[in-house]
Amino acid sequence: MKFSLSFIVAASLLASASVQADEVLAVQHDNTAGAVYGGLSGVLIGGAAGGPIGALVGGGLGLFAGRTVQDASGLSQTGYRVKTATGEVDVRSPNAEFSVGQQVRRENGRLHPSQ
Repeated sequence: MKFSLSFIVAASLLASASVQADEVLAVQHDNTAGAVYGGLSGVLIGGAAGGPIGALVGGGLGLFAGRTVQDASGLSQTGYRVKTATGEVDVRSPNAEFSVGQQVRRENGRLHPSQ
């Protein structure tokens, strides 16, 4: 009886691990780094030119300009749309490449291959 109970528990744990795996739905460009650098540069330049209001306007314009420049220069990083148990999320993973349909797991905001 103890053997069958432990076998059932072990089998259910293994089955639940495969159910919890996330799946890559799409590969997309990620320009977050350009937005950050553009926004910071815009805040500094706008603040020097127009004070607090200039800093806000410059930061907003720099954010959009930074994304556009990073995309136009071909330096976009890789991001993935991932289907999870709770819905879909966008995850940045610039150092690893995954294909659509691949099973992955998320750790500390990054994707890793599911085993």
